[in-house]
Amino acid sequence: MEPAHNKAGAKPGFEEYDYSNFYYGAGDDPLNLLTPFARWWRDAVPNGYYLYQEALEDAPTTHVRVRNGKTKQVQDLLNLASYNYLGISYRPEVKQAAIEAVEKYGLGASGSPILSGTFGIHERFAEELAAFKGKEATIIFPTGYSANVGFISALMRSGDTVFLDQYSHASIVDGAILAKSKTVFFRHNNPLDLERKMARVKGKKLVVVEGVYSMDGDVCTLPEILEVTKRHGARMLIDEAHSTFLFGPNGRGVAEHYGLDKEVDFHLGTFSKSLGGQGGFVCGSQDLIDYVVAFSRSRFFSCNLSPVLVAGLRAGLQIASEEPELRAKLWSNVAFLRRRFEEEGVDIGKSNSQVMPVMVNNDAKVFAVAEKIQDRGLFLNPVTYPAVPKHKSRLRISVSAAHSEEDLEKAVGIIAGVLREEDICR
Repeated sequence: MEPAHNKAGAKPGFEEYDYSNFYYGAGDDPLNLLTPFARWWRDAVPNGYYLYQEALEDAPTTHVRVRNGKTKQVQDLLNLASYNYLGISYRPEVKQAAIEAVEKYGLGASGSPILSGTFGIHERFAEELAAFKGKEATIIFPTGYSANVGFISALMRSGDTVFLDQYSHASIVDGAILAKSKTVFFRHNNPLDLERKMARVKGKKLVVVEGVYSMDGDVCTLPEILEVTKRHGARMLIDEAHSTFLFGPNGRGVAEHYGLDKEVDFHLGTFSKSLGGQGGFVCGSQDLIDYVVAFSRSRFFSCNLSPVLVAGLRAGLQIASEEPELRAKLWSNVAFLRRRFEEEGVDIGKSNSQVMPVMVNNDAKVFAVAEKIQDRGLFLNPVTYPAVPKHKSRLRISVSAAHSEEDLEKAVGIIAGVLREEDICR
């Protein structure tokens, strides 16, 4: 695809295009896509896209050294971009567990879980995680992405229907695609729209929601959506990637937060957020897990998680289970930041979690805003279409229990100052 020329005959600026404009290309050669993309990319990188994939030079703590994508200089920045919600990934006991594991096991699993890649440490971790979630069994996946893809495609088939919130993560959408099921999107957090759409469908049905939606930071309206799901004889999967270990009296997630832990059929989560590692999981009955082991292609044909990583995750799970004060500190930080943003007139949308979008709502301006914020000492990432709707661009904050109020006050000062200069907040 060649970028169109405007009426004056000049090519438009990079800001008039994004990744979605280069999804399809002309001609019979797949590589025809490369030339127009490369032309656009040469302008896009120095004008803001360099803010993606900037390399961190040390652990993702509350302060981090980042190699600037434009200047190539390393900056010391306050970090509000990492998912390390409980500050667990760099805890001494987590690192020590991984060090001891690498001495015992070496680097990786060197096999798929169905063949030579399952170690005793995998089995023990799965049992501990099932106990934490209050379920019979757990299946562990290499990533959170593969957990959604593998579980949905293991359970659903051609002719079945998967109902997805319109803001569903790409891994949920891809799981339905791999299953070859009919995919029906309902309006975000809208049980009435789900009701209308489910009333038209017969056969096997699965409703998939997220505990916390990762771009808007709002919590699922689970009680109302679950009621519709059950009334139509469907099953429900809740993806608790951004809510497991954080919500509920025991940290089991949003389903526990609502007192619906036993009502939701399938519980999915990740280890890359609150536990600061990598991987995904699904909890449920033993019969369910045995079936998913047999039919989940994304796990069946992948190398298993490294035992070194699993050792660190086990230590992290113990911390999350035994230190509820971490959750208390996180929610105290969230309340502090919400109050200060409200006082400063900073729009964080409908967020009611530790994920907060700083709404810019200007696709052409978001990169300049992000650049100014980083130059003043704060590491945040811009998010634009197609990750979010057109003209809903934002910067996304991830609050951690490890942040101090001084950290958060500094962040508010930087963000509010830049937004005022750009006439984005009062």
